[in-house]
Amino acid sequence: MTARGENGVRRRLTYRAGGDLEIELSWFALTDVGRRREVNQDSYVTAPPVFAIADGMGGHSAGEIASAAVVRRLAELGGRDSVTEADIDETLSDAVDDIELDAGDTELGAGTTVSGLVLGTDAEPTWRVFNIGDSRVYQYFKGALSQITVDHSVVQHLIDTGAITEDEAEVHPHANVITRAVGFNEAPVPDYTSLALIPGQRILVCSDGLTKELTDIGIQHFLATETTAEAAAEALVHHALENAGRDNVTVIVIDVHAVGDVVDTGSIANSGIDTEDLDAEDIADAGTRTGPVILPGGPELHRPTA
Repeated sequence: MTARGENGVRRRLTYRAGGDLEIELSWFALTDVGRRREVNQDSYVTAPPVFAIADGMGGHSAGEIASAAVVRRLAELGGRDSVTEADIDETLSDAVDDIELDAGDTELGAGTTVSGLVLGTDAEPTWRVFNIGDSRVYQYFKGALSQITVDHSVVQHLIDTGAITEDEAEVHPHANVITRAVGFNEAPVPDYTSLALIPGQRILVCSDGLTKELTDIGIQHFLATETTAEAAAEALVHHALENAGRDNVTVIVIDVHAVGDVVDTGSIANSGIDTEDLDAEDIADAGTRTGPVILPGGPELHRPTA
């Protein structure tokens, strides 16, 4: 496991080079080897403007080498005024060369998934989401959870073509087979998606060690009920391990507190600021989330274990 960067609480960042717009973020990353693995082949980077997770695969230590190579290269983009798709493409191509050099000849080859996001370069505040493989990016906003990335996997293809249902995909024998990766001497081909960067938004980046153990309802429950990025990350990992922990589990949770003068009122309440000192009109203009939505618990929060 390789970790680059650090966790942050209410950090003020400039949205893009040459602009006056500032955003305020908190983020927290957490990883665990799980209950059944001997080696943690997940790696992550939290080095604004880059946040990403890589989930390695391959024999022996090959997966760990591959994921480490990706986050090491992505971390080189940390601290930049802007990061473009071309920058990410070049970085991932360099990582493929590193993987080939560092892993050498292995029976199964060496590769990794990667999913993450960077602060965009558009005039309007935007995240630029990227992914290869089946690690995921989610958005939780105003009580709703949305999966932003689309898995590059055999079962996702079967779902897309109508060959199987999402319920059938959970128990499909090829559930762990991905169709796109970084490594294996192949040119990396990420998908890109633009996502509005808005106050009150909570972003989750995770490896499939989380989604193997928690349903979307479970993920939404813990993102909704925990008041900080740190608490949300800890709850997600804890419950994935409690359910079965069949794989390495890695998460990054990012909270958007403010974009320019627009502030999330839920974040104000959680910060301890006395809202009585604010004009009602100011709160109404700033508010994009009124607070956590508490969902019922129960067995549907967890996936059935194999």
